[in-house]
Amino acid sequence: MKLIYGVKDKPKFGAMIVFAFQQLLAIMAATIAVPAIVGNGMTAAAALFGAGAGTIIYQLFTKFKSPVFLGSSFAFIGSMVAAFAGATSMSLGFLGLIIGTVFAGIVYVILAIIVKIAGVKWINKLMPPVVIGPTVALIGLSLASAAVKDVFSYGPQDSNGSFIMSTRIWLSVICALVTLIVVILCSTYGKKMAKLIPFIIGILSGYGVALIFTLIGVATNNSDLKVIDFAPFQALVADGVGIKTFVAVPEFTFLTAVKGFGDFSWSYVATIAVAYIPVAFVVFAEHIADHKNLSSIIESDLIEDPGLHRTLLGDGIGSLVGSVFGGCPNTTYGESVGCVAITRNASVVTITTTAILSMLISFVSPFVAFLDSIPGCVMGGVCVTLYGFIAVSGLKMIQKVDLEEHANLFTASVILITGIGGMAMAIGKVTITAIACALILGIIVNLIVSKARKNKDSEK
Repeated sequence: MKLIYGVKDKPKFGAMIVFAFQQLLAIMAATIAVPAIVGNGMTAAAALFGAGAGTIIYQLFTKFKSPVFLGSSFAFIGSMVAAFAGATSMSLGFLGLIIGTVFAGIVYVILAIIVKIAGVKWINKLMPPVVIGPTVALIGLSLASAAVKDVFSYGPQDSNGSFIMSTRIWLSVICALVTLIVVILCSTYGKKMAKLIPFIIGILSGYGVALIFTLIGVATNNSDLKVIDFAPFQALVADGVGIKTFVAVPEFTFLTAVKGFGDFSWSYVATIAVAYIPVAFVVFAEHIADHKNLSSIIESDLIEDPGLHRTLLGDGIGSLVGSVFGGCPNTTYGESVGCVAITRNASVVTITTTAILSMLISFVSPFVAFLDSIPGCVMGGVCVTLYGFIAVSGLKMIQKVDLEEHANLFTASVILITGIGGMAMAIGKVTITAIACALILGIIVNLIVSKARKNKDSEK
């Protein structure tokens, strides 16, 4: 795939701002979803600032060679919930979020030291394309249900969580399809800027259609047509128009966390350690898969240069910084990788600008409200393409793998079936995700059959 902007390329200032805004839209929904799921007073604005700050730290560690944005990690949601569940006060819960990320960061540092000393050849042997390819595909496929759920998100659900066919379902699908089709048309047939910003045009088109339905609903007093929820904007003027209506400092995690030292106890720290440390090892495997995927897109092996030890340090320290401000450990985002793949813009300057924009926007109340008001169905239309590209990127990695050979066929089969089947495992309070389980099984199977593969190669 020929890139329009390479890793070291610097678009013109105006275009760069637009590209950065597009990256922000691509990662925004997932980034602000994590604090919404965890709750307990966590805010989207603080998470956006933390993600931007964490991304800049990551870029510094990777010498500005890895074009990916770091956003709130879904893998640590259970750990974050445990931090609040075990806390005796809200402020201690916020302190627990930071302490937990420190533990996770220590794991990253230890792994980085091991990689620095032992090198990365063992990783390539442990996780060749026949292992990494299906695993990357799984990352995209595992998000497929989330994308479809977003497509139908405006529709009503029954007690079992199944969507009920109704006017709202059709409106939801229409908004999603408009977004999806506009993204496809711009990316495929667009010229110049239109080809480079398909997500912005697609989201604005979907939002425009949703706005038309909503305005008709307001005019006719038909609640079924009110696709857009204007509550985020109404909250800005609930207490009258003032400074906070336009600019507000996010509720940073450390501001609340410092009050939690009075409730501090070592037993609580032990609880946090158990909740965070095992998950860090699971995310390590996904970290490698993400960087292998990104490497195939930009045609430069990030595991070798800037090196896996640097990407790990950047991810770990970036997570800590993100948690200090937003409470959420960060991770390299598949949505960001998908955006790079579709737009063919791998400019690290664009990613860095996105990080700065994310931090600045977190202070701008109307813009945060606008992001919050984008209907889930509109984002669903975008996510169909983003998650699909992640899955296809993984499949491309195994194009040159000989699947006629049983050793390769069994390895890929085990990964895909256990991953798609959702073979997650819970050990105490720690859940090993289906992707991590599939990767571990894939590595084991690959090691078992590697001798047969070597024997066959020696016979040729």
